[in-house]
Amino acid sequence: MFDKIVVICTGNICRSPIGEALLRQQLGGKRTVISAGIGALSGHGADPMACELMAERGIDISAHRAQQATQPLLSSMDLILTMDQTHNDWINRNYPQLRGRVHKLLKWRQNRDVEDPYRLPRSAFEKACADIEAGVGDWLHKL
Repeated sequence: MFDKIVVICTGNICRSPIGEALLRQQLGGKRTVISAGIGALSGHGADPMACELMAERGIDISAHRAQQATQPLLSSMDLILTMDQTHNDWINRNYPQLRGRVHKLLKWRQNRDVEDPYRLPRSAFEKACADIEAGVGDWLHKL
């Protein structure tokens, strides 16, 4: 059973906070869901566009603060969901003992990447958000 889930991206201010919020909402508090970044902008809040898109869905992520993906944090999780292959590669290279727990969010969508919208227009955030919503929906059927 996957009781503790972490969603991983690069800076932990765009994609993974969105994934964390959507998973947490859909799971209704039945599991622990957090997010982190492989190159986190530690202490920074979520990107304003990520906050705006989540607010439009009735989810407030304004209190989010980025944190670094560390060995203790990752080891304490049952499932590690990543946004793109660079995240899988980084975790598997640095913490090979976690290999079986690491999967892409879009695993059941040709194992595609969720493209990073950082510093791009709203349309890039909307695309990333739609991809994340689809991936979350897929994982909910597996959890």
